[in-house]
Order: sequence, then structure tokens, then C-alpha cells
Amino acid sequence: MKDSRRQFLSLAGLTALGVGMSGKAAISKDFVETGKLPESGLISNESDKILPSSLKSGSTIAITAPASPTSMYEIRHGIKFYKSMGCKIVVGETISKQRNENRYLSAKDHDRAEEFMSFINDDAIDAIVCARGGYGSMRILPYLDFEQIKKNPKIVIGFSDITALLNAIYKKTGLVTFHGPVASMEVDTQSSQSLKTVLFNNIVYPGNYIKKDNAIVINPGIASGELVGGNLTVYTSLMGTEYDIDTSGKILFLEDVSENGYQVDRMITQLLLAGKIQSASAVVFGVFKNLNVRRPFFPNRGYSILEVIEQLVKPTMIPTIVGFPFGHISGKVTLPIGINAEINTEKKTLKFSENTVS
Repeated sequence: MKDSRRQFLSLAGLTALGVGMSGKAAISKDFVETGKLPESGLISNESDKILPSSLKSGSTIAITAPASPTSMYEIRHGIKFYKSMGCKIVVGETISKQRNENRYLSAKDHDRAEEFMSFINDDAIDAIVCARGGYGSMRILPYLDFEQIKKNPKIVIGFSDITALLNAIYKKTGLVTFHGPVASMEVDTQSSQSLKTVLFNNIVYPGNYIKKDNAIVINPGIASGELVGGNLTVYTSLMGTEYDIDTSGKILFLEDVSENGYQVDRMITQLLLAGKIQSASAVVFGVFKNLNVRRPFFPNRGYSILEVIEQLVKPTMIPTIVGFPFGHISGKVTLPIGINAEINTEKKTLKFSENTVS
């Protein structure tokens, strides 16, 4: 029965992928002019992993807003950190010329995509730091030139809504991206140390791991695989698209903020129905706000987020742990999407198994 189910899921996945695109020209031109996706085979480049170059003193950092608007004042935290590391800063017009004319978006879709691609194609830029999340990065995906991104690999970092951008780039190009602080967040001691280790130092050694002693073990075990994931809401929004995240044999990390228990229930159930969690080697949940709160759900009370995770994920027997320091929190760690890692629920550690940058 299990084998039949796996075969069905595989066939369903292949059918879904058949509506993808083989190249950027088709993506941008057809999508922009007709709003329709061309009927050609999807080419995924995940297997051809590309490490971006490490940062150092003298590197140039571009800050852009591919989702919601922000301001020069709000990104002062990111500017301060990267300048303290000896980096030069370039700020995109999606921030420097922000007039709040596009409601919850920093600029029109093609303008945000164009600015992002201009930084990709600029040889003087070593890394692209997203200014903030909010909403909107999904809307620019059809306008991006993934072939150019692959030819000009560089660090791309952000989190929350930026989950869509990070995972789409890794899926389409094989370029390792980074789930970490946006420029509008304060970079405290732990966040700073993690950024230095992951983006600057480029060192893998036995002691280089993330440890969270008070993390909650749902299913015990040791597992390894490539890291993929990010924000739970955005992750589920990618499902059924050509940017859908492959979780097979991978460590899936998930976080969210301000979601009720039933909303988390709906999204995790969707992942289970799609076979995403069952195919992963492990699941690592970040810090959820109000993890143990049972909010009203007429005519009764709802389950807490922790209860939902226990009900839905525990039966899979897949190594699962809750409460690792990433997501909408201070003291967040930076997680490289695409890098091999090992999770150990007994030691409550997540260890990178290879260098994160070249």
C-alpha cells in the first residue's frame, strides 16, 4: 500500500511539473504579455549546487525591497552591521525613493524584479540583502532571469516572505541562498555571530553547530539532508507551482508568526496530504509566537500550535524538533538553503556538513 501511494505521489508530482518552463525568455515574455505559462518542461537545477563567494572586508552589499516597502531609517540596522564588517553599501531605489504609492508593495512587480536583476548582473555587487518581508516576492518570480542568476552567483539573504525568492532561486539554479536577517532587523549578538560564521568565515568544523537546549522533541532521531524551507505560509503558497519545494530526503525547516492553531493545522495538513513531510528526512520548526496558546474557535477553543504539531507530525515518526532559533525572533541564526546538514534530536543540535560559501 505504501509503495502504491509513493508511486501515486511521484506521478502526481511529475504531472504538476509538466506545466513548467524551460527558460527565462519564455517565462518573462509569455507571462508578462499573455499572463499564461508556456507548455514546456521544467528544468530544475537543484542537483548542480553552486556556492556563492564568501564576504570579506571591502565586499559590496546591495539592499533591495523585493516585497513590501521600507525606509532608509528602517534599514539602518543592516547597514550598521555590514559596515562594521568593512563592507560597502548600495541601496536600491525601491527603498531610497520610496513614496508608498504601491500600498503593500515597495514598487510595481517588474520594477522590483528589474532592480533585483540589476544587482545580480552588476559585477561590483557581492551580496543582495533583502530589506524586509511582508508580502510580494512571489509576484516577481516570473520576471526573474534565472539563467543570469546562475551565471552570476552571489549571496541572497532574507526570510519571511522572502522564502519564495530564496527557494525559487535554489530550485531553478542550484545557487545556495540564505534564510537570515533582513536589513530592517536589528542584528544582535547571536544573529551577528551566525552571519559571520555562515557568510564571512566559511569554516566547517566539529564545533560549528546550532544548539537549543530547551527545544521540544516531537520525534527522536538523527537525520541528514539538504536544508530547505522557511516561512510556513509562503512555503504552502508555492505548492502546485513550478517553484514548489522538493522535500525528498531533505531537512525541512519551518517557521511562522501570528498564526492561530487552526491555521497552522491547515497548512501542515496540506503538507501531509501532498506527501511533503513524509518524504523529508526530518522537520525542524523554529520559534512560533504563542506556541502553547489555545485561542477561541467558536463554539469551543482551538488547539495550540504545539498540540497541532504533536497530533499531525508525531505519527509520521520522522525526526522532528520544535523551537530552534530562526524565524520572526531576535537572536536568529542564518540557515543556508541547499547545504547538507545533520539534525540530532538527542543533542538538540543542527550541524552544517559542508561549507556554506566558497
